[in-house]
Amino acid sequence: MTELRWDGKYDAQGRKTAPLRLSLPFQTVETVNASAADRVRTLDLFAAGRPAEWRNRLIWGDKRYVLPSLLPELAGTVDLIYIDPPFRTEEDFSFTTNLPESGEAFTKAPSLIEQKAYRDTWGRGLDSYLQWFYETAIVLRDLLSDTGSIYVHIGLNVAHYARAIMDEVFGFENYVNEISWQRTNARSSKVQWPRIHEIIPLYYK
Repeated sequence: MTELRWDGKYDAQGRKTAPLRLSLPFQTVETVNASAADRVRTLDLFAAGRPAEWRNRLIWGDKRYVLPSLLPELAGTVDLIYIDPPFRTEEDFSFTTNLPESGEAFTKAPSLIEQKAYRDTWGRGLDSYLQWFYETAIVLRDLLSDTGSIYVHIGLNVAHYARAIMDEVFGFENYVNEISWQRTNARSSKVQWPRIHEIIPLYYK
């Protein structure tokens, strides 16, 4: 099978670099209390007959540490995964606007938390991005049940690389289909055709 290679995929001894497997404990930061009626309704809709401790849980953190920490409890049990990873746009998500009263330009730079959470730049360029995506795909595969499926919402600039990595990790025979959804705000430009859609490949485990 054809293999996509990048700097960092193999170590000095020629072995594939494995993703981090460190399991860290979770800490509860906030608990939102719902009414008894809302809890019953949610249970009936989404979790009837299943353990309650993972219902409606939102985890904040870097996937490098969060995903391996899910493995001890959830490995091989997840039926559906949908991911929307960074698209490697090389943007830092700063923006500039004009202040209405003075007319002066004001640049909103991302906070330290925003830089960590939304950073879409990579230290070693494409190689860094591919290694990051590869390690993520491996751990997500380990979380999926044998009949599980994964949807990958990915930008067109790296979709072909992502598909090659998913083929390697999940097996090209487990590629199912690709969802193409149309953007409502596509704009044309003088230098390129407008980007009017994004894609979501689907794989089975």
